[in-house]
Amino acid sequence: MTKADFIAKVAAKAKISKAMSEKAINCFVDVVKDVLKKGDRLSLVGFGTFGVARRKARNGRNPQTGKPIKIPAKKVPKFSASPSFRKLVK
Repeated sequence: MTKADFIAKVAAKAKISKAMSEKAINCFVDVVKDVLKKGDRLSLVGFGTFGVARRKARNGRNPQTGKPIKIPAKKVPKFSASPSFRKLVK
């Protein structure tokens, strides 16, 4: 499903215009980005939790040359589905 398909489905289900649906979805995405940028968590009961995971520095290998390289530590976005959401998807 594309973003346009998602916007259309939300608009139909909520009985609002596609423009309002797009604005709401874009606002939701912006809020999630802002929360994660601050390093906080966002929990939506019955859906899941958005958070930030830290990856440790590690050694890797350049696939072209085979030489070892150091991969620096970094933060990555993470989503954990709630148990009820996981059960629904099964």
